[in-house]
Parts: sequence; C-alpha cells; structure tokens
Amino acid sequence: MTYFDHAATTPMRPRALDAMVEQLGRTGNASSLHDAGRAARRVVEESRELLAARLGARPSEVVLVAGGTEADNLAVKGVYWSRREADSRRRRVLVSAVEHHAVLDPARWLGTHADADVVLLPVDAHGRVDVDALRAELAAHADEVALVSVMWANNEIGTVQPVREVVDAARQHGVPVHADAVQAVAQLDVDFASSGLDALTVSAHKVGGPVGIGALLARRDLAMSPLLHGGGQERGVRSGTVDVAAARAFAVAVDEAVDARPAEARRLAALRDRLVDEVLRVVPEAVLRGPALDGSEAATAPARLPANAHLTFPGCEGDSLLYLLDSAGIRTSTGSACRAGVPQPSHVLLACGVGGADARGALRFSLGWTSTDDDVDALVAALPGVVERARAAGLATAG
Repeated sequence: MTYFDHAATTPMRPRALDAMVEQLGRTGNASSLHDAGRAARRVVEESRELLAARLGARPSEVVLVAGGTEADNLAVKGVYWSRREADSRRRRVLVSAVEHHAVLDPARWLGTHADADVVLLPVDAHGRVDVDALRAELAAHADEVALVSVMWANNEIGTVQPVREVVDAARQHGVPVHADAVQAVAQLDVDFASSGLDALTVSAHKVGGPVGIGALLARRDLAMSPLLHGGGQERGVRSGTVDVAAARAFAVAVDEAVDARPAEARRLAALRDRLVDEVLRVVPEAVLRGPALDGSEAATAPARLPANAHLTFPGCEGDSLLYLLDSAGIRTSTGSACRAGVPQPSHVLLACGVGGADARGALRFSLGWTSTDDDVDALVAALPGVVERARAAGLATAG
C-alpha cells in the first residue's frame, strides 16, 4: 500500500504499540487505592510527565482526553462558559476561517445554543490568518471577547500560523488563546511554555500513537467548565476512567516523534518537494495550494508543514481522483468535507479565495514516518492516467 494520508492518521510506531500491548495485559483502575490501582496510577503519571517534558509543559498542565476533537471542544466550550459566567459581556469567540471543524463546529454550536457571537478571522491566499484583523477586533471589542482559537498548522494546506503574533495581540487585552497543534507536533518545534498559549490540543494517532486518546495542555490558572461530569478526574474538567494503556502508548509515541523530528522534518520536506516537482512535471496544470515550498528541510520557521503537499487539478473532481488512485493502491485524501453524500469544496480553500470549481479538484498528499521515495514513484506513475480519467468523468458529469 502506498499511503499519503498521514494527516488523517499515521501508523502506530512499534515502540508505542509494544507499550500499549504490555499495559493491556495488566489490570488496575488508576483511581483505585489498592496496589493494582496505584500501579496503574504510576503509569499514568509517568506518561503525563513524559508528555509534559517533550511538549514544554508542566505535568499538571496535561489533561488527558479521548482525542483532538474532545480537547478542542473542552477548550472552546469550557473556556467560553467559564469566562461568560464570570463576565456576562464576554460573548465573542474569535476563530480563524480555516480552523478544523473540531474548533469551528463547537464555536458555531455556542453561537446557536449559548448566545455567542462567533467571529471568523480572515486569512490570506495562503491560509495565513490576518493578525491585523485580529488586532482590530480586539481593539474594538476586547471587553466582550471570551477567547481566541487559531490552529498551529492547517490540516489541509499545511499553513503554519503566526501563533506568537496571535498570542501577543491577545495578551495585551487579557484574552486567552487556544491552538490546535494536532498536525504540528511531529513536524514542528512545539513548546507550550514558550508559545505563550493558554491551551493547546494534541492527538496521539497523528504522531504514531493509538486512536482514542489525546491531551489538552492548559495553564493551571485557565478557568474551564467541564464537558463531562462524574468522578472528577483530570483536574475536575475531564471525568472518566483514564485509559492507562493508551496514555502510555501516547507518551511513548510523542517521545519518539519529538526525538526524531529534526532529522525527520528535513527528510520529509525533501521528499515532499520531490513529490510536488514530479506531480507538476507530469500534470503541469496542477496548482500547489498553501504557502510556496520554502526549503522547509532547512527552515527554522517554515511557512508550511514539511510533510504537506496540497494540490488542485483543474477539470477534475477530487473524489474521482481519490477513488481512482485508491483502486491503484494509492491512499490519499481530498481534504474536503463530504456531507450527505454530496461532495463540497473545502472551507479552507474557499476562505483562501479559491473558486468553488477549482476547490472541488483538490488532493492532499500528507507524508509520515513510513513514507519513502518508492511511494512518490508509485504516485507519479499512476497520476497522469488517473487525472485523464477523472477529467473525462468530470466533463461527462458536467454534460
């Protein structure tokens, strides 16, 4: 299998898998007081300490949750509810127009069900948030803003956001900032303390850990209302029995990903650049979306994720390209939503000013720790014929 969908999920790393299997063979609820419970608690706390050390946080700032979606919901809803309870004027939620739906949808839910005013911050043609627009919004409505959420790096087009600038703008007004860093941890230098963020989302299965666990890194003084109520685990904001085996595998995966990141980012950026060059050679009309290739293998502050290549193919439906590549043994993604069986253009591309017809012809190629030159060779060999067939299918449908 040729796999270009690491942004969706990446294979578990062998060390993480071994760690998880080892813990699955043991019994003990980490909240129990007997010896087995204390042993389980020790594993959880050692895993929490490792996660904190590798992500630039204090162990007490690591809140274990069921994954990135729950972490984003806890940050957006939990901070909003808490801030609104403390000050009824704080109804505004500022999020970038290119956020993952795990941030956009809870923000919109607050708008429908909790009297929030949701403000979508504009982005430029490469998907980079307009910090001047954020500053203007804060200058005009600082006393009404509950929180700001701007992702560290975009999951579709790979744009790295100016997180530090966002934090600096919000800090002047005492407004907390959350960032979804799900795509960033294995590819960029993510340090919670130095970022200045109040909350940050991480997910295990994006870095070689298991599906079903993640973390919200949250400053101890950040007030959040819980989404789940029960036993009061995880600082009282995330009740539920902690998954000991998943927590251990998560920590091991992050540890390995962070260790490998400097060399792996250079390797993947070079492989990504070759992929883009080869695709544009065999399909010259294709268009690279997001920031230009910037030599990310050497850049200290890359404009896009090293492992991301997002292209549109004029005259093609992305779904047609995806299924044709899939039948050739090449797994990729359109990077767009498909709701109720009706293909829809990506909200990220539309926010960047890409026309609807062009946005529908999108493919996202995301690389990871298992990616090789052979994968690129297989794609380049199959792609011209796939594009030709997809274009014919698209024209036939239009007719």
